[in-house]
Amino acid sequence: MDLKTSLQVSASGLRAQSLRMRVIAENLANADSVSRTAGGDPYRRRLPSFKSEVDRDTGAAGVAIDSIQSDKSAFQRVYQPGSPAADATGYVKMPNVNALVEAADMKAAQRSYEANLSAIEAAKSLTMRTIDLLK
Repeated sequence: MDLKTSLQVSASGLRAQSLRMRVIAENLANADSVSRTAGGDPYRRRLPSFKSEVDRDTGAAGVAIDSIQSDKSAFQRVYQPGSPAADATGYVKMPNVNALVEAADMKAAQRSYEANLSAIEAAKSLTMRTIDLLK
């Protein structure tokens, strides 16, 4: 694998993990967002999905964003009869965002991002050493 190919693979990983962290941050920001109407659905957790993508020029397999889908899991219901978002029985649907799950996903995305960044730094370092040897 040449330098250009390794940089392309790592860059695609950086883009993917950056998007993943952005979606997780959006989920966390909306963890308490309820519906504006009585009995309506609140914010629904979003999940990015990725696919493998092969570059035709280099033959390198990178990561590409496939889609961002809504999590279909059920909403938690909390009894808050005074809330404007409460239904006729006094229950409010809360978003299906679990802060602990999101924090764990964020940590995994951060580690993956750092690994791709380290690969880019290693490629850069090897290139600089090669240039130094040629002097």
